[in-house]
Amino acid sequence: MSGLREAPRERSGPDALLEVRGLSKRYGPRWALSDVGFTVRPGEVLGLVGPNGAGKTTLFQALAGLVPVEGGRLSFRGEGLPPARAREALFYVPDGILPWPERRVGWLLDFFQAIHGASAQARAEAESALALGALGRARLGTLSKGERKRVLIAAGLLTPQPLWLMDEPFDGLDLRQMREVMALLRARAGQGRALFFSLHHLAEAVRVCDRLVLLSGGRVVGEGTREELAVRAGKPGAELEEIFLALT
Repeated sequence: MSGLREAPRERSGPDALLEVRGLSKRYGPRWALSDVGFTVRPGEVLGLVGPNGAGKTTLFQALAGLVPVEGGRLSFRGEGLPPARAREALFYVPDGILPWPERRVGWLLDFFQAIHGASAQARAEAESALALGALGRARLGTLSKGERKRVLIAAGLLTPQPLWLMDEPFDGLDLRQMREVMALLRARAGQGRALFFSLHHLAEAVRVCDRLVLLSGGRVVGEGTREELAVRAGKPGAELEEIFLALT
């Protein structure tokens, strides 16, 4: 049984899209998440940063209502967010997912366009920006890692939820593709959609994110801009790697 509770209205700050407080998840004797709390703001690119095993995927799964938790409170735009309503607030793209491998790319985008009521213009813009024109007839199971990532990003662009969670959004992309995709996603954030990315590489996180949530051993050890985190760590001007080590 899930221990996730709805957060009282008064707990959310005026600029919070999603507020998380006291989120905890245990697998047997091991706590994958322990008293996790942070805020996601409208229209920002927020990075979830931590080493392998820090609890990043578990956190995203918990926010998406995919795994039960032992405790915690979520609020979305000031209202309690139970797990059953998570999909109304957010869209989650796990890392390494391969839906319907025998289906074609065009079919997947048709499906997302239809189910979410996306416009033909939005579909065309996503395909063009992600260079998917030549992949329409390709089967999903035959795509390279980078191609699959671009298709999943295109599908995500056709969804309406105001918060988008994505594990490792640039994994498999080369530098040019990463820059093009980031420009595209930043444009979407500029329209008010919040993007929350789980990232493994610290340099990449600094380059693409407005703020960061640092996760270590299932706990949040820092939240803010790099400059704010550096001050908290007592290392003004330091690189993120040095900041992270100082806070953990």
